[in-house]
Amino acid sequence: MEIKTRFFQDIKQSFFLFGPRGTGKSTWLKQNLKNALIIDLLAPDVFRLYSARPERLGDVIRAQKAVDTIVIDEIQKLPQLLDVVHQLMEQHAGWRFILTGSSARKLKRSGVDLLAGRAVVKNMHPFMAAELGDMFSMEEALTIGMVPLVVAAKSPEETINAYVSLYLREEVQIEGLVRNIGAFSRFLESVSFSHGAVLNIADVARDCQVERKTVEGYISILEDLLLAFRVPVFSKRAKRRLSSHPKFYYFDAGVFRSVRPSGPLDAPQEIEGAALEGLVAEHLRAWNSYRGNQCKLYFWRTKSGNEVDFVVYGRDSFCAIEVKNTSRVHPKMLKGLLAFKEDYPESEAFLLYRGKERIKIKNVLCLPCEDFLTNLTPKEPIQF
Repeated sequence: MEIKTRFFQDIKQSFFLFGPRGTGKSTWLKQNLKNALIIDLLAPDVFRLYSARPERLGDVIRAQKAVDTIVIDEIQKLPQLLDVVHQLMEQHAGWRFILTGSSARKLKRSGVDLLAGRAVVKNMHPFMAAELGDMFSMEEALTIGMVPLVVAAKSPEETINAYVSLYLREEVQIEGLVRNIGAFSRFLESVSFSHGAVLNIADVARDCQVERKTVEGYISILEDLLLAFRVPVFSKRAKRRLSSHPKFYYFDAGVFRSVRPSGPLDAPQEIEGAALEGLVAEHLRAWNSYRGNQCKLYFWRTKSGNEVDFVVYGRDSFCAIEVKNTSRVHPKMLKGLLAFKEDYPESEAFLLYRGKERIKIKNVLCLPCEDFLTNLTPKEPIQF
């Protein structure tokens, strides 16, 4: 597969670059920072050298000629290097450090705040449809997802099925994040039923037969490993009683499909509907992240049952988005959007569906979901 140009932009200063494994962090760095000094902590010999003597970093950098950018790949493998990096940044204002990681957990425990103000935090996400261009396929995105490692693989189905196992083995087991890997594996399956739904931790705990606090810890692990995220309720200027629980999503539709158990009693449309909503969620997250997090992502749900899948609220965007895995639009599908527009008339309302026509019904613009995704770029606010 040819290397695709990503929307992520170099910010010309020191920064942390987080993102799940396989999202293209290393590829982007090699493509855009050809003259940088790259230290790859995934290489066993490199890891041994720097773990034995972290201050070796300064000796290596000073020995280079005309190098001003230093990349440390997978910094969470050796958090002790952060103290050395902090010292070098104070001593040499001309050196720029880019620290990549696929897990924020160890860094949170090891003083990543030491670099606060000196290195901002940026994120790399799975492909956006607009990055793939003509290569984007809605059906493939809903089946294997948008993780570059998987999209570029010769056997995408096998790769996505191995992806979560890779995380379990390399991130969870090796780092000793959980004591009972079997219980955690059951949790991964159980919480997949909450993908695109309001997260009820007590229900997940009962299903896994573990304590509520254990499930809360497991969810934190998923978030720290960048494998999942939660979307809070939009409550600004609320005129109605609202739900208080957030919605839960795996970070990629393919990962969700990989861990979601299915059998004769599971309706394929139900699973694909959740995958479609997750695909839109990950695109909105990436769009917002690459724009510098100018907006925040919410959902809206009243106690009476009115619901909107996503609310994008920020400086230049305020819109409500409903996602339907259907080829036709029915008036009853607009109920939540119309209720939201009643409370927030200044907002825009979109319904994304699997049809081909662009339709406007009662001030709600109904768009083909594929068109929405392929035209969503960080250069523009959400406007169609």
